[in-house]
Amino acid sequence: MDRTRPLNLLLAGALALGGLAALSPAAQAADSELARNGGFEAGLDGWSCTGGSGTVVPSPVHGGTKALQATPAGSDNAKCSQTITVKPQSTYTLSGWVRGSYVYLGVTGTGTTDGYTWTQSAPDWQKLSTTFTTGANTTSVTVYTHGWYGTPAYQADDLSLFGPGGAPVEIPATPAGLAAGSPTSTSVPLTWPAVAGATSYKVYRGGTAVGTATGTSYTATGLTPNTAYSFQISAVNSAGESARSTAVNATTTSGGGGGGGELPARALVGYLHASFANGSGYTRMADVPDSWDVINLAFGEPTSVTSGDIRFKLCPVAECPNVESEADFKAAIKAKQAVGKKVLISIGGQNGQVQLATTAARDTFVSSVSKIIDDYGLDGLDIDFEGHSLSLQTGDTDFRSPTSPVIVNLIQAVKTLKAKYGAKFVLTMAPETFFVQLGYQYYGSGPWGGQDPRAGAYLPVIHALRDDLTLLHVQDYNSGSIMGLDNQYHSMGGADFHIAMTDMLLTGFPVAGNTERFFPGLRPDQVAIGLPASTQAGNGHTSPTEVNKALDCLTKKQNCGTYQTHGTWSSLRGLMTWSINWDRFNQWEFSRNFDAYNWS
Repeated sequence: MDRTRPLNLLLAGALALGGLAALSPAAQAADSELARNGGFEAGLDGWSCTGGSGTVVPSPVHGGTKALQATPAGSDNAKCSQTITVKPQSTYTLSGWVRGSYVYLGVTGTGTTDGYTWTQSAPDWQKLSTTFTTGANTTSVTVYTHGWYGTPAYQADDLSLFGPGGAPVEIPATPAGLAAGSPTSTSVPLTWPAVAGATSYKVYRGGTAVGTATGTSYTATGLTPNTAYSFQISAVNSAGESARSTAVNATTTSGGGGGGGELPARALVGYLHASFANGSGYTRMADVPDSWDVINLAFGEPTSVTSGDIRFKLCPVAECPNVESEADFKAAIKAKQAVGKKVLISIGGQNGQVQLATTAARDTFVSSVSKIIDDYGLDGLDIDFEGHSLSLQTGDTDFRSPTSPVIVNLIQAVKTLKAKYGAKFVLTMAPETFFVQLGYQYYGSGPWGGQDPRAGAYLPVIHALRDDLTLLHVQDYNSGSIMGLDNQYHSMGGADFHIAMTDMLLTGFPVAGNTERFFPGLRPDQVAIGLPASTQAGNGHTSPTEVNKALDCLTKKQNCGTYQTHGTWSSLRGLMTWSINWDRFNQWEFSRNFDAYNWS
């Protein structure tokens, strides 16, 4: 899979849109300069730069003695912005001088058509200018400049917004009426009345800011079961932040969600090739060693991509001469469960594309998966959707409120299954890094279109089901290089990759670099690391020595190498592998190493 494609297409989309800013009539003579510190003579006063990317330099400058210099890094395009008070239905001219490659100057929040202008290459100072007209209710706009991903630092100077000034914006009043809804074991919903003049609200937990909401509700997630929490909010606009509201207290319910409390503290998860054979050979259910705590039956597959009708059958005798009978298979499942093991049906895999594009497919999925679970007496479901099963429609940009039918219907289907089978229902997921960690850089088709719409497409599913999720074990294999929270690219096959990818799941991250759309980290007991059991099982095989280094770093903060984790995740659940069959083929190296590892 070509991992450079999303960036190239995003860039191409941006270049294609570069000339779309419409020109409006020139500003009137009575207009005035509204930008604060546009020459950066007072440092960054009045300006905010993402990720600490901006600084003020004495050279090169266009005018005066100082200029802005900002450096893109990783998923941060070095955006520096300022919010300015304006008048409704008025015309403004935005201009400035820039140096560098792919430098943008633009405005948002106009209430009409937001505009920008850009230059592909400015080896010396070049003037950029665009005009816009505000909407009937617009009282402030945000002007900005930014570079582009992977390009060197750019400079900007003498930025100007010229037009009629608006009435000063006042800091909003302190919010009142903050209320907590019914908590789950890991989340608390919050609501409050709107505050006049507020453009957003900052949410505090225990005195620490944990999130931002543009509406009047917020759900605090990733919490610990049976724990008391205190929440406050403040109202924010361009003038500043209000005082915090009166605190509201809430206590999460007991239990860990998703049946995870019934797993051992350290769990080994493996896929059993039960419906097909390959070079690893067929392994009978009764022959699976006791090392394996969760056994995922590979695979339940659809009768067609969009039917939602999932079927599962044991491998045919012609393909697997040593396959057991249905009766023996079911008896072996019961024997495993009798000693505390969990057996799940895994849906999808490389060849099992599943697209629940309609409510009819959703309902068929629920009924057909239920039939498999009931027929074989299984403990739950593993979602292993790969390929083109999940993608985001254009305009579906917020993982917290997805609109794409294949995403929405999958979430609803799983919630229905969980409600049917209750608290003991085990739910696991095995997405590829492309569908999860890549979301740190790219999400869906992107703000201008052109990106791969599958990028980060598992994030809304994980987020919506986090309170039902037993285990997430992302496939840290068959993957391109992925950027970690250190804004460096990490490649599979060594401890570093597993450390960086797992730390992202436990710490959380801004989706597509948008700090207002932060994917909260999961509990460590909800996370296992996915690896191939042998060199034949998949690209990115990791030696036992490197596996142990990754576990040392994540659970003890030892042997971490260059990547430093954002916490010590001592309750990390364990490991997943593709597959039990390949581990048997490899003399049980993977499971033996897991059993021998010293977690203390």
